[in-house]
Amino acid sequence: MKKTAILALSWRDITSPKAGGAEVHTHEMLSRTDKKKYKIVHFATRSKGQAAHEEIDGVTYIRHGNAITVILSAMRYYNRHRDQINFVIDQCNTHRFFTPLWVEPKKRIFYIHQLTKEIWDYSAKFPLSKIGKTLEESFLKLNRHDPVITVSESTRDELVDRGYDKNKIKIIHNGVSFKPWKPDKWCSKEEAPTLIYAGRYSPYKGIDVAVKALACIKKDYPNAKLWIIGKKEQDYVDKNLMPICRRNHLTWEDAATDNPTGDIVSWGYVSEEKKLELLSRAWVLLFPSIREGWGIPVTEAGCVGTPCIAFDSPGIREAVNYGKAGYLCTENSVSALATQICMAISDKMIYSSKRESAYQYSSQFQWDGIGKEFERFIDGIQTITDWNQ
Repeated sequence: MKKTAILALSWRDITSPKAGGAEVHTHEMLSRTDKKKYKIVHFATRSKGQAAHEEIDGVTYIRHGNAITVILSAMRYYNRHRDQINFVIDQCNTHRFFTPLWVEPKKRIFYIHQLTKEIWDYSAKFPLSKIGKTLEESFLKLNRHDPVITVSESTRDELVDRGYDKNKIKIIHNGVSFKPWKPDKWCSKEEAPTLIYAGRYSPYKGIDVAVKALACIKKDYPNAKLWIIGKKEQDYVDKNLMPICRRNHLTWEDAATDNPTGDIVSWGYVSEEKKLELLSRAWVLLFPSIREGWGIPVTEAGCVGTPCIAFDSPGIREAVNYGKAGYLCTENSVSALATQICMAISDKMIYSSKRESAYQYSSQFQWDGIGKEFERFIDGIQTITDWNQ
């Protein structure tokens, strides 16, 4: 049986230094396909220390150049192997490969986790932020006739608003790579109200909002703490977080033991086992991001018995099932986040209900079935000849 050959394009891959949820989803989706039926090559940029060519979990990774030159390299690779390639997946994660300009319509697949939109306001100054948002809207028009893979209803609906065909959009949700812990395996909660943030030190993800919210609740809960999991970026801490700490007399500690005493504790990059332990020990996960594809830490926390307090933002609202499987802020602000934290601490009955519902909802999302979902999507495209008519 002839294999279906797929060329997947993205500017980062699973081994990239700045790999995040999008890269995890991509690798899990591609690697869990039936390799007797599919041959998959993933083309991405090459960072220092990365191999130019390697195979991981049955996926061939080719790396070349930077964010600009990788587009030209991918074009050359495609032109050399055009006759053997059945589909080209163009992953849009701010960066894109502009495949509508050089790949035949019948072979194209558009893959997008989230729109960038207001993230531009956090990552660039005016007028670059305005230019970025305008270009994003223009570039999205290029792929509106292509079949699409995305990860949430929010992103799907935003694409439909921009002229995409809802029937051509396949939602393949995120998942977790471990089996949800049975309740009797959950860790005991910390004695003091302990909040936790897991993710990158990025302005739009709201780590500064989490610190400010901690300062707000300290008036009523003076022993409350905030744990932070993720590779520490000292420049961001010094410039953005330490001024908040100094104004509010919050102590910062880099964890050196399992029982740190600081108001804010940076655990840095930890193993998967340690991450799950800390998520389970904490009372609630804080996720005050303005926009996500989904929010894998929300699902991970739910699977170990910890509900999330989330901003009502695209992607994240689905991860907490619109507040049914976690706490959803009434507005995206420090005060609204602090209000929800106080509710989680003070109302034990509601907390217990949220904890159970978060566990039940999050436990549905496993990586095990993602490969089959992707295969069904590809098989469906192969049987339809008028996707791009």
